[in-house]
Amino acid sequence: MSERNEQHDLAASAAANVPMFSRAAWARILPFLVYIFFIIAVDGLTRLGFEVQALRWMYALKIGAVLATLAFFWRDYTELHRWDLGLLASAVAVVTGVVVLVLWVSLNASWMMIGSPDGFDPTTGGRVDWLMVAVRIAGAALVVPVMEELFWRSFLMRWIDSDRFQALDPAQISLKSLAIGIVLFGFEHNLWLAGMVAGAAYSLLYMKQRSLWSSILAHAVTNGLLGVWIVRTGHWTYW
Repeated sequence: MSERNEQHDLAASAAANVPMFSRAAWARILPFLVYIFFIIAVDGLTRLGFEVQALRWMYALKIGAVLATLAFFWRDYTELHRWDLGLLASAVAVVTGVVVLVLWVSLNASWMMIGSPDGFDPTTGGRVDWLMVAVRIAGAALVVPVMEELFWRSFLMRWIDSDRFQALDPAQISLKSLAIGIVLFGFEHNLWLAGMVAGAAYSLLYMKQRSLWSSILAHAVTNGLLGVWIVRTGHWTYW
């Protein structure tokens, strides 16, 4: 056998031994991918001529699909099987969520945005559809924070440092992983700068308190109060 063939065989053998994502990784990736799939689907239907208002209930389908995926993998989310926040840690998370909300609605200059979103307008004929509002706020405050924190904090930030991400203490996350996570989380959102600020706050909270419930609680407070603010002010583009 030639030296070139030996090198080729060794490379092929090494590639074959590289594992795909583990079940624990996929359990955190798939709910996020389901969420993104619906965003892409709605965008595609809009481009095909469907009215944005006619697609509003796709949000309920999206949240239902994400919730079903989270339920299917629940046994894999070992860090969520018990509430591990004390009173002080919970209070810090809540305050963090409120501060992020204030910054979110303030960092809205044109250069801080990507595109011009249609938002989510729950009004029909000038009247608010309160069932639609309830579904939207419940999804944003109760489902989205769990899904996003599992993906961005529990998985991605730790996986960048180690493919054995579950064994990595959140306090040991590197500056590189922190920075990458913040930037990607920011550009997931139309308000990219506000997204980076939120990503930094949730990530540092996770690293400091070493609890995913901490970042989930902060994220839930931000999203829940943002929903209330949007309904009171009618700034539907923030949805």
